[in-house]
Amino acid sequence: MKYLLIMLMAMMPFAAAEPTGTNSPAIIPVPVEQVNSSMNMAQRRVREAAVKISTGGGGHGSGSYIVYKDAHLIFTAQHVTDGPIGSKYHVYKDNETRLATLVWSDADADMAVLHLSQKFVTISPMKWSPQNRTAQVGTKITYSGYPSSHQLMTFAGNVAGYADRARAGKHIILNTYGWFGCSGSVIYTLSGDIVGILYGVDVEYYPDIQVQENMIWVAPIQRIKIDSVMNRICRGLPEGTMRACR
Repeated sequence: MKYLLIMLMAMMPFAAAEPTGTNSPAIIPVPVEQVNSSMNMAQRRVREAAVKISTGGGGHGSGSYIVYKDAHLIFTAQHVTDGPIGSKYHVYKDNETRLATLVWSDADADMAVLHLSQKFVTISPMKWSPQNRTAQVGTKITYSGYPSSHQLMTFAGNVAGYADRARAGKHIILNTYGWFGCSGSVIYTLSGDIVGILYGVDVEYYPDIQVQENMIWVAPIQRIKIDSVMNRICRGLPEGTMRACR
C-alpha cells in the first residue's frame, strides 16, 4: 500500500494582530478561557504555550514556546520556517506578537528552532524537558495548535507505532487528529515531557486517494541537540549576555 505525507501548513489567511514593531508587546487584555477540570496542569500549560507562526502570503503553522535556561525558543516544523538560517518570522499568541529568528533546522526530519530576543509577556513557556528515548507505543499525548482557519484547539491521542523516513531514521506515528495549520505543533506527554514535532498526515492511494487524518507523523525530539541550537544562538553574542551561553 503506497502512502504519501501531506505537510500540515495552512495556506489561507488568518486573523492576527499586525506587529507594531519588531518586538513591541501588545497590551490588549485577552479574556480568560474556561477550561474543564478534566485537563491536568501539563495540558493547560501546553495549550498556553502554543503559538501561531506566519509563513508569509497569508499562511501559517503552529509551534510551542519553550524556555531553556534563559533562552526563549519556538519549536516548530522545518517546512513552516523554510528560509535560510537567520530568517525572521512573526510569532503570534492572542494579541501579542514577537519577531523570532531561525537558528536551527533539519530538513530531513522536518524540525526547526527559532530564538526570541524578547520573551512573551502574557503567556508562560514550557520548560525544555525532552523524553530520554523515543516514546513507547501506547504513550498518551496532548498537543495544541491552530488547524485551518480555526482558533487554538487542543487534541489528545496516543503513540500508535513507528515508521522509517529516508535520511531521518525512525519517526513516530500517532493516533490523533491533524489538519492544515497544525504543522509544527509540539507533542507532549500528559506529564509535560516533549515527545516530538508534528509535521504531516498519511495519504493512501487504495482504492482511491484517502487522507488518513488520524495517522499523524511526528519527528522524535531526540533528533534536536540543544547544545547545537545554543551554539548557533551564542555565536557572536558578547560574553555573559545569556546564562544559557555559559
